Amino acid sequence: MTIRSATPEDAAQIADIWNDAIRNTTITFNPVEKSVSEVADLCAKHCLVWNDGGRVLGFARFFQFRGGEGYRHTGEHTILLHPDGRGRGGGRALMGATCDAAKAAGYHSLFAGCSVENRGAVAFHAACGFRTVATLPEVGFKFGRWIDLVLMQKML
Repeated sequence: MTIRSATPEDAAQIADIWNDAIRNTTITFNPVEKSVSEVADLCAKHCLVWNDGGRVLGFARFFQFRGGEGYRHTGEHTILLHPDGRGRGGGRALMGATCDAAKAAGYHSLFAGCSVENRGAVAFHAACGFRTVATLPEVGFKFGRWIDLVLMQKML
């Protein structure tokens, strides 16, 4: 298992993981699939991959929580795993590396926004030291229904 910075060559595999989640889950509320070029642009900064034998089994990226100078020390992250990568420790390794990289980049805390329907993500983030700070009712809409968002935060 290798955790490393993403490269443009990883974009197609990352897009496959992301688009599967977009098409089939409420992990993300976004219904619009990502193009390989869009993923390459998004991953150019602060993106890590879990690579196992040349195959990307997961990725994580972090970015400023909200726009503006006052939020420059607060981040948000995305972490997604390929179904073949679940339960193998790569998610925890990615999360640890993401928190370390965010701290090194000057972030004071990271937020996770988890669909209330994704109980596994809420439990995973709690196990990684995030705590629930809010539940935002009916802020996401996907598959014809409103979905709550659990906001979790970890001080770095």
